[in-house]
Amino acid sequence: MSATARVYVGLGSNLDRPLEQVRAGMAALRELPDSHVVKCSALYRSAPVGITEQPDFINAVAALDTALAPQALMRRLLVIEHAHGRRRGALRGGPRTLDLDLLLYDDLELQSPELTLPHPRLHERAFVLYPLFEIAPTLHVPGHGPVAEMLDRCDKQAVVRLTDDLREAARS
Repeated sequence: MSATARVYVGLGSNLDRPLEQVRAGMAALRELPDSHVVKCSALYRSAPVGITEQPDFINAVAALDTALAPQALMRRLLVIEHAHGRRRGALRGGPRTLDLDLLLYDDLELQSPELTLPHPRLHERAFVLYPLFEIAPTLHVPGHGPVAEMLDRCDKQAVVRLTDDLREAARS
């Protein structure tokens, strides 16, 4: 692999066996070209944000080193989602089989029609911040500050740590 970037990808699901969907998403991340999964958080259960009349989500965050450009990586993530039955539509925050969000790409700040980095709602989502803090407690998010401080502002969101088994999936 040539020059690499450290990226963080959020994984989530609340449809069609969510635990299995997130595990399969992690397995698919391991298969990305010119990329290597470095760490993966435990699994977390979280209440839905926004549209609350839907099942709870299973979430995790993975750290990868990749030589893929941000837009190329995002396109690959969308292909993985689609392969797992995700159909993106107008209902933002609705139920989904597999959601893969590119949260951070090194310290890059980017705003384009296809991609915004850091992820535009990362700083207000406990279901992302808890697993992100677990694998990168000293991380500083461009434009928002330390993950620990952002997490303190999201303390009223219901997030429960479930298990460490996704870490094993990251190594295999």
